[in-house]
Amino acid sequence: MNHQLIDLSSDDLAALRENLREQFLFRREQLQQLSASAMPRADTRLDRHSAARTEVRVKLAASARMVLADVEAALGRMDSGDYGACRLCRRPIARERLMIVPQACFCARCQQVQGAGR
Repeated sequence: MNHQLIDLSSDDLAALRENLREQFLFRREQLQQLSASAMPRADTRLDRHSAARTEVRVKLAASARMVLADVEAALGRMDSGDYGACRLCRRPIARERLMIVPQACFCARCQQVQGAGR
């Protein structure tokens, strides 16, 4: 997709790509840290605190993996020229939305439809 159609300058696209790269690195590092902290320790007792920490770690890791996948998909759309087009209606995603959520793959209207379907 021509980024002029979605009201993004080359500077906007460069800033968005950099933001996505930073998010990618952050989430990958976060997953590595969560994996390292999940290693069992000999002195760890399986009490309620330990179980709660494990549950939080599992949920954080799942969330990080989901965001990482969204970020990777957005970078792929940039590379293929599809970035900024809504995956449902194919209309441009508003520049303001992309500047706030650079990995967005739906316009605001279609995002509401997606959210309502859950």
